[in-house]
Amino acid sequence: MTDLVGHFLIFAVVAIGFLMVPLIVGRLLRPKLPTPEKDAIYECGEPAIGSSYIQFDLRFYVVALLFIIFDVEVAFFFPWASVYGSTMQLADTQLSDSARTELSARLLSIDPATISPAQVIDAQTALQLGWVGLADILVFFSVLLVGFAYVWKRGDLDWIRALSKKTTQAADQTVVSVRG
Repeated sequence: MTDLVGHFLIFAVVAIGFLMVPLIVGRLLRPKLPTPEKDAIYECGEPAIGSSYIQFDLRFYVVALLFIIFDVEVAFFFPWASVYGSTMQLADTQLSDSARTELSARLLSIDPATISPAQVIDAQTALQLGWVGLADILVFFSVLLVGFAYVWKRGDLDWIRALSKKTTQAADQTVVSVRG
């Protein structure tokens, strides 16, 4: 146990060293010649126009978060598809015994040379496992669809409606201020 803790401590010290050494060397070696031109604010090489304290539309953040959430959720389909494909191959009754043993070993993460005949998955068990796996992914996908429907109903994916609503409100305020 202390050996493991020692390895973690060494790893932490090396990681901190890798972070701190370039910062310290840069601070010691870089020239310190500030000028008004160097201290000027710029955005991507262009001079800044206006204040940097502007309000961003929250829809950008909402769409980014939704993309990340649904993108990560879709990544869960790949391991499922791999296991489901192997299970459906095992459900084939025409599969040879050697192929069934190899697929069973791969599905159970066992060395094919050490798998016993009792551990080999038969076609009926594989078919039941396939149906359970299909039901699981359908529940998972339905939860994703419910979340997607909620976001869609809420209007977070509807850019044009939100933009036209803001434009209408701005036009109404302009008309009121011109009359008043």
